[in-house]
Amino acid sequence: MLQFVYVIVPFIVVLGILIFVHEFGHFIVARKLGVGVTKFSFGFGPKLAGFQRGETEYLLSAVPLGGYVKLVGESEGEEVPPELSARSFQRKPVWVKMAIVAAGPLGNLAFAILVFWGVFLGGVPSLTTRIGDVVPDTPASRAGLLKGDVVLRIDGAAVATWEDLAAKIRAEGSGRPLRITVKRDGSETTIPVVPEMREGRTVFGEKVSEPKIGIAAGQEVVYRSIGPGSAFARAGKETGKLIYLTVMTVVKLVTRVLPSETLGGPILIAQIAGDQARQGISPFAYFLGLLSVNLGILNLLPIPILDGGHLLFFAVEGLMRKPISPQIRTLAHQVGLALILTLTALVFYNDIARLLSR
Repeated sequence: MLQFVYVIVPFIVVLGILIFVHEFGHFIVARKLGVGVTKFSFGFGPKLAGFQRGETEYLLSAVPLGGYVKLVGESEGEEVPPELSARSFQRKPVWVKMAIVAAGPLGNLAFAILVFWGVFLGGVPSLTTRIGDVVPDTPASRAGLLKGDVVLRIDGAAVATWEDLAAKIRAEGSGRPLRITVKRDGSETTIPVVPEMREGRTVFGEKVSEPKIGIAAGQEVVYRSIGPGSAFARAGKETGKLIYLTVMTVVKLVTRVLPSETLGGPILIAQIAGDQARQGISPFAYFLGLLSVNLGILNLLPIPILDGGHLLFFAVEGLMRKPISPQIRTLAHQVGLALILTLTALVFYNDIARLLSR
């Protein structure tokens, strides 16, 4: 029972926060651009509490998995009271509609930057240069490097983190001896090691050949303090990196480079959220930021019923200078819904298959 709580509570917190942030993006931009908002709810389902302020009813609903926004004139053909007609979504120019729709995904990306900023203000985590493993029959094992050695310098240049170490080896290439200075049993020793071109895999599972010496990082992590400005810059860089990885993952899935079995759904997310929560606030917050980037980018995909699909329709509407016919919209939404339901079934199948294979 306790294990279930450790999984489900972090999952509800993560999903609730991310969807709420998404809907708040729609809400705040709609208000700023003169579109009426009749309801803004935290959660779904039956109303638990609420209050009215102006034209908007603010609700606390029973199911805390996000929230929703109801705009004035949100749907075509919707009856709008005369006193609110000027604030109807459908009466606004295309650029206003696009700004409101885009505000949800962009809100998720902005939220990710803020989350990562908070994480990095607490210190930037880095793996130390302590060797966690030496692969047999590799340059490192043949040269005499040992598990537990701490790499201090490569060719006289100091390396402070494992990332620095790996980058230095890649930059030097293969075939030329590297003078690797390590600390072992309290004393320093320099060992010549010749990197070899070895096959590896990218984060997308693609095979690559790069210079390696055959060592793996340990689990020792250090946290380096940085100022607010540097932390914010690093948060922006981290968000950009995750945007790129998310986009490339979608591309690799569509082009069949990545198998569909790699997709995960709510069950996998719940498991990871629980694991990260048990590790501490910082890992959990980082996972929250990562999912916020994923949610933002995936919602921008040009699939009908997603924000990206609406943006595509409005872009076409702006170019054609006339609305897309309701029949085409309805058909596109049906296709989009079928695609989303198919993907949902696939990720649930993958999640259950992972559980059964344990």
